[in-house]
Amino acid sequence: MHSSSTTIGIMSADDQAFLDILSSVPNDIRRYSNDVADYVDKHLEKVAITLREALSSSKWIPENARPRPPPRPARTTTLPCPASTYSQIHDWVLRNKILTTVIVIAAGGITYHIIKRKSNRKKRRAKRAPNGARVEVVVVAGSPSEPITRSISLDLERRGFIVYIVCNTIEEEVLVQNESRPDIKPLMIDIVDPDSARASIDRFTAFLQAPHAVAQGIKLHHLVFRSLILIPSTNYPSLPIATLPPSTLSDLLNTRLLTPILTIQTFLPLLQTLPLSHPHLHPGPPPAPTKPSVLILTPSIISNLNPAFHLPESAIVSALSSFTSVLSSELQPLGIPVTHLQLGTFDTSPLVPHNRQQLTVSSQRAEMLKWEESARHAYGKNYATVTSKTGGGGVVGRGSSLRELNNAVFDAMVRGKGGVMRVGVGSRIYGFVGRWAPSGLVGWMMGVKGVGDKEEFGRVSGTSEAFGSRSTSPGSSASGGNGNVHGLGLGESEYISVYGENQHEHGPDLEH
Repeated sequence: MHSSSTTIGIMSADDQAFLDILSSVPNDIRRYSNDVADYVDKHLEKVAITLREALSSSKWIPENARPRPPPRPARTTTLPCPASTYSQIHDWVLRNKILTTVIVIAAGGITYHIIKRKSNRKKRRAKRAPNGARVEVVVVAGSPSEPITRSISLDLERRGFIVYIVCNTIEEEVLVQNESRPDIKPLMIDIVDPDSARASIDRFTAFLQAPHAVAQGIKLHHLVFRSLILIPSTNYPSLPIATLPPSTLSDLLNTRLLTPILTIQTFLPLLQTLPLSHPHLHPGPPPAPTKPSVLILTPSIISNLNPAFHLPESAIVSALSSFTSVLSSELQPLGIPVTHLQLGTFDTSPLVPHNRQQLTVSSQRAEMLKWEESARHAYGKNYATVTSKTGGGGVVGRGSSLRELNNAVFDAMVRGKGGVMRVGVGSRIYGFVGRWAPSGLVGWMMGVKGVGDKEEFGRVSGTSEAFGSRSTSPGSSASGGNGNVHGLGLGESEYISVYGENQHEHGPDLEH
């Protein structure tokens, strides 16, 4: 009896579920039928509109029987969103490209001028002792007769440094003493003799180690070695490789390359021991050590361009650059910064006699007289053109002020880190040209031209007329000048015709 009642209960539940499904069927049918009706109505409406438009525009239906075209839906206008400031600036730049370029260039020039002006006004002074005495020592290793050496030495002395100029001969020591500056002193070092050079460095080290006093009764102070400045010579001969004497090349390698390397090598033991300790002056904790800096100055224009007839300068300056890189790698672990200043062109006229450039040109012309006829034919005309543009040792043109060089030297001394600095007109642009421009472009810039086999270089009909008074000494006659030409064994001189053809381009020739 109990089981039958349970079965009836279960069947009743199934029936109820079936009845619920049946009751929901009309609702689903109604929803689906509504969807189908809406879909059909939508498409029928589109068809009706299309037919109405087609019939209203048909020509074969009378105008009275044509249905009116359906009304067009109203257009909704949307207000444009306001553009951002960046978008407005971007659109303005695209519309005014030329004006934007002018503005950028002007802003960059003004910024550069302001920064340079502030840099020139920067206070650059050496540190002094509490009693006002000079304490910072700078050693300048360069020829006292070089204008750059003189300019840097005088500028550092005015800024409060004690300047020592390395001298190898008695003549150089006399030049330093003739400056009549009490704080510019000679430092005699014979780098050819290692024992003598070592003894000179030992005496200089003892001088730095000893206490000093401005006057009797004044508190003692000690000196600080601030920097070693190496200034190799910037004057190099310009000759074709075919006419370069081996003795001249050997002398250049010894004086321009070997001497700077030996000078640095002589000072390396002192640089390694710096800063010196002074326990008798500092009973308490010692002050913070000050490592000296090493500055190496080299010309850079010729070595970057590598023009014709400038093998000595190109080879020696490139070797000095490699030496500086190796020296920097060796001294970096010791905390000694090495700075390589690559120089451009500077206006050294205040420190150079007026006739020095004239003497250089005159010596070059005299050198051409020593060449063989084949060498004058092959190289004479291009040699005259190139040397007229390079000035016999640098690119002709007004250079930067020596004040810019002096400021750069001081900044390199005190900034405490090494690296490469380019100073002077042409140091950056010619460095870029030398790295990226093809060699043919450099030759074109220098005016190098091909020498044809049929070209009779330097052959002129009237040798005496071509030579004229340019080859004679003051007061001599033209016939005497002509006689001098044959006396030199030149006959119809190719050398003369070079400057006879180019006298209007390169200016009047100088008297020998």
